[in-house]
Amino acid sequence: MLSQNRRLRHLHGIYIRNLSFTKPHGRASDDLDADLHSTKPQDAQRQHQLHHAHSSESLRPRTNRRRSTTVTNATPVTRHKQLEYTVESRAADVFFSLYCDGGEDPIYISEVGQRSMNFNFRFFDLSAAGPSITRLSELKIRLWVKRRTSWSLLLSQDIDLRSLHYIGSLRNQHFPPNCFIFHLDDGMYSLDLASKRPEPKQTSPLPSSSYNALMKLSNLNNSIQDALATREALTAQINSLLESTPDDTVPQAQESAHLASKYLSAQKRTLRAAQTRRDDLKTSIQARREAIKEGHSAQCRAADHVEHAQSKLPASQGLVSSTRESIHGQRHRICEDLAHIFPIMPSPSGAPLSFNICGVPLPNSDYDPTSSSSTEDSLSAALGYVAQLTYALQFYLCVPLPYPITTFGSRSNIRDNISLLPDAQRDFPLFLRGGATAQYRFDYGWFLLNKDIEALCVSAGLKIVDIRHTLPNLKYLLYVCSAGSDEVPERKRGGIRGLWAGRMKGRVGIGSSLDSTDDGASSAGGSRRGSMDSEILSGKQREALNRALGRENGHGSRGHSRQRSVGATGRQQQQSPVRLPFDEGGAKLTLRTKGLRENASAHT
Repeated sequence: MLSQNRRLRHLHGIYIRNLSFTKPHGRASDDLDADLHSTKPQDAQRQHQLHHAHSSESLRPRTNRRRSTTVTNATPVTRHKQLEYTVESRAADVFFSLYCDGGEDPIYISEVGQRSMNFNFRFFDLSAAGPSITRLSELKIRLWVKRRTSWSLLLSQDIDLRSLHYIGSLRNQHFPPNCFIFHLDDGMYSLDLASKRPEPKQTSPLPSSSYNALMKLSNLNNSIQDALATREALTAQINSLLESTPDDTVPQAQESAHLASKYLSAQKRTLRAAQTRRDDLKTSIQARREAIKEGHSAQCRAADHVEHAQSKLPASQGLVSSTRESIHGQRHRICEDLAHIFPIMPSPSGAPLSFNICGVPLPNSDYDPTSSSSTEDSLSAALGYVAQLTYALQFYLCVPLPYPITTFGSRSNIRDNISLLPDAQRDFPLFLRGGATAQYRFDYGWFLLNKDIEALCVSAGLKIVDIRHTLPNLKYLLYVCSAGSDEVPERKRGGIRGLWAGRMKGRVGIGSSLDSTDDGASSAGGSRRGSMDSEILSGKQREALNRALGRENGHGSRGHSRQRSVGATGRQQQQSPVRLPFDEGGAKLTLRTKGLRENASAHT
């Protein structure tokens, strides 16, 4: 790097060598301090005219110093004190600060070097100071030291980077006291040391051109110069011709007109696009206005509906509450009926958690596979009762079973639609048929039945301890569903009708309300066409039944005709309790629930 090109932006680091606290002399050391005598009188006469060459060291010969060998026999304490004195006299804590343009605020402050004579401070970058600082070539450096307790200024020196001398390396250098080494982009520089020029590189001589080649190059150079002169002459002639020729504005005008026509076409296209966009926006705005208008009208209608519904809300809430209470009561009554239809009683054997259903014992998922056929039939019959009861409870409690049940008495089965099984193997029997495979499928079907019972218990808020307790869990469910101090509601008239057919013994007492039912049809006359009830109670049998009922009530045909007349005119409707003391041994009972078949078919 040339000396005139050195700037602060090229400065990256500063080193300090040979730290010294010796005060400078009152006058500079020069050659006068040396004990040199000249033999020439002319030199002696001109000696007073010599200019003093200032140097950092004295040229006076050194005097012999007395060497002390007392340290050899000194104590360790004395040696330690002498070492501390030597260190205190030469080493210190040091840092430097840089200044520019005579300012008092430093542009950079280095870190503190600890207890040494030679310091290698960290590199820094002055590019953040701005171009007004980085383009300067002069700076002031101040050296601060701390020997004991306080900091003091040791040295302040103005540095011109253009006056630095290149030293290349720090090796084999004799540094003067308090010597600053400046690290620039291309190497190390110092102000106190002389420059060291690098030795020229030893390269092999290169072959030069021949005389003929040099002559050819000279001829080519002359030809090039002639061509350049000719070009300059032609350029001057062309310029003179252009200056003498008047300007022709027609091509420029044509080009301007062509460019203007292009701009006009582009603006027309932009205008058409803007008009199309405007029409689209108008259409969209109109559609949005209509939509907003329709939305406002719909909102008004909804507000009217809400206001109207709010007036009906208390009545609807009361109706919902009463309906829920009614449903709860009906479920209470139905569960009591089911508990009487399918009685689950403790086993006579007295074993814990052992129950019978309809008088048939059912173990808790444990049985002897080698039992007799009668035991297998009893087990199948008990599971058939349980399947029938579980199948009925799913509708009354409104809980869909995870595993559907198909009830066929003692030949019932259950289907698993959840597991990954072939469709042909999804049905599992609830009865024993013999064989290891049948026993496994029977055990799995019984397990699925217990899972259905568990689902019913969970829906009622019951916690099942062991799902293998089939009858205890069912009895617990029926007990909880039928428990309560509320009055059990009566069965609605016309909901479930008992149609008795066959041989009737004893007496039948019934009021005049037999023919006047809630749905406008009597028990006998309301039977479906083609059903078993209509076929049995038809013709003379229906008339015999009516006569028997009339004689029992003491009214005869006269009371029966009065019932018809009252029912036709609609003036009055009498109700009386129904008494059907039929002989259960010789009578046949069939139950039909209105709409139950449709609901059952819909669920299945």
